[in-house]
Amino acid sequence: MRKDAWWIQPLFVFSVFTAFVVYSTWAAFQGAFYWHENLLSPFYSPEIWGASEHALWQRTGTPGWWPGFLPYSPAFLILWAPVSFRLTCYYYRGAYYKAYWPGPPSCSVGVPREAYIGERKFPLIVQNLHRYALPFALLLLVFLTIDAWNSFRFDAAGGGKEFGLSVGSFVLTLNVVFLSAYTFGCHSLRHLVGGGMDVLSGRPVRRKAYECVSCLNARHMAFAWTSLLWVAFSDIYVRLCAMDVWTNVRFF
Repeated sequence: MRKDAWWIQPLFVFSVFTAFVVYSTWAAFQGAFYWHENLLSPFYSPEIWGASEHALWQRTGTPGWWPGFLPYSPAFLILWAPVSFRLTCYYYRGAYYKAYWPGPPSCSVGVPREAYIGERKFPLIVQNLHRYALPFALLLLVFLTIDAWNSFRFDAAGGGKEFGLSVGSFVLTLNVVFLSAYTFGCHSLRHLVGGGMDVLSGRPVRRKAYECVSCLNARHMAFAWTSLLWVAFSDIYVRLCAMDVWTNVRFF
């Protein structure tokens, strides 16, 4: 019975989230143009097995242990971690439940079904794995921070590395900032640092940690979308630089 434009928000979520899924899937399957000099796309970080100078094991071609009938890309080895974390995120659940299968699409809007099973049965019970995806998401922040640091280190004329600043440095550093704000505001982390206790007054360290996470958690939606869009832009930036479409302007 709502007469306002209640459908705008679920339509926006559907459009943006679908565009991200399509692009990130395409980018992951490319297996090319994911690094440029000292820049590495976050879709491929950490590069466990690959041909770039960023790889932990620098190898060309497909690993011998990889199934021959499957295409290979270095992104396939790590994307399961951020995908599982975002897909099971408490905020994103509510967002794409409304957008993809009206559950409900908005407040005071009817649901086109009669039965409701919640997240107690397969496949939605898998959503409860979110807390187990958290450690991997935190570990990814370590590698992304290293990538951001490397974006400030350029090849020196006489050999070795020298400190510098480029547009790519800003892009990858902001990517870490936005992803950290999103990850450290996670509901599961909030419960982990203090949510399981009835009284926090006697635990000053955990109380402070709980307050910090709660502060970020209050803006969880904003950080979720900002980090989602920026991680895609980071890949686009590195990709276009690698394709010589854009130039990674260096300031000094």
